[in-house]
Amino acid sequence: MRDLRRDLRLWFAPRRIREEGDTPDYRFSLANERTFLAWVRTALALVGGGFAVDQFLPDLRWGARVGLALALLAAGALCALRAVNHWVRCERAMRRGEDLPVSRFPALLSLAVGAVAATMVLAVLLRWHG
Repeated sequence: MRDLRRDLRLWFAPRRIREEGDTPDYRFSLANERTFLAWVRTALALVGGGFAVDQFLPDLRWGARVGLALALLAAGALCALRAVNHWVRCERAMRRGEDLPVSRFPALLSLAVGAVAATMVLAVLLRWHG
């Protein structure tokens, strides 16, 4: 719990990261930042997909439409939060000369997006044949 509080503080005070360890090769820090930006783009795409489901599938039953939209919006929010958390954890690990942290989040995100996509395929096929 203590590590989580420290990591959350570092989200808003990244200069404090410089107090740990040695400065890594700037190329690694820039690669870490590009990875962060890729996660943020993924988060934005998921949020956009959530709004698109809600707006462009009006014939879908209300519960199904809202459920799919909320699943995509929640995945986008989690992805954005995870992006900054992962950036901080990787930056700290590089400064300390430690292995980069591993995460199950990419697999969980992929499963969630795959499940939503499969549900949407079924909804579109059932609407088309129904």
